[in-house]
Amino acid sequence: MRASDTEREEAAEVLRQALAEGRLTMEEFEERLDSAYGARTDRELERLVRDLPAGVARAGREVVPTDAHEASGIPKSADTRRRWASRIGGEPSSRWGLGFFGGFVRRRAWTVPRLFTGVALLGGGQLDLREARFEGSDVKIRCFAFCGGIQVTVGPDVEVDVTGVGVMGGFDAGAVGPGEPGAPRIVVTGLAVWGGVGVERKPVRPGDGEAEGAGPHGRKERGANCRETKSSTGHNLGLAGSDVGEIAATASQVTS
Repeated sequence: MRASDTEREEAAEVLRQALAEGRLTMEEFEERLDSAYGARTDRELERLVRDLPAGVARAGREVVPTDAHEASGIPKSADTRRRWASRIGGEPSSRWGLGFFGGFVRRRAWTVPRLFTGVALLGGGQLDLREARFEGSDVKIRCFAFCGGIQVTVGPDVEVDVTGVGVMGGFDAGAVGPGEPGAPRIVVTGLAVWGGVGVERKPVRPGDGEAEGAGPHGRKERGANCRETKSSTGHNLGLAGSDVGEIAATASQVTS
């Protein structure tokens, strides 16, 4: 029987899980993944996963599509799925970050865990996921900002959801939306008290990730960042979006 896009994607997910569990090497994974997206029949797909635990369970099972991208109108693309699949899987390089009167930075070539926890207390943090690998296809970023700020930067092609709570502080939900087929789903959650968590979509450009606007020693007056500010609707939001960026930039310089 001819293979469907849903069956190809299911086989790819079996392969990603096997890579994460260490059952396949990266070379084996990439070879099988290319074959999976190029498979024309379901028998070809079964041969690729039949020696894997999840592949055995897959045989004969009807798959119900749950792809939210179908409703979003984003076109499916085997090349896009293959590209993202090559960035999913591996051992996390960091699971948490702490900015206490200072800052933490995670950017460029790092592996994002399924759960990352960042804490900013009178300090800041910067998480740049644009060039990162991902341990799994579902990622949760927990941010706790207390009179501090955390900036999360993602590419324009990932799925983003923001569920954090602000108490005299705020979470920026402007980046919420669907992504490309096969891209990771990133959920930003946590708590901001007199602080802020910024989430933005931004393409990778030369020089991105470097702090801008900091003084010669990479320090700024943080007292102003903890002052109460007002949004355009008159509600108290703790840190304005620009303040979050300032603290994140300061964190970049302090930890450089």
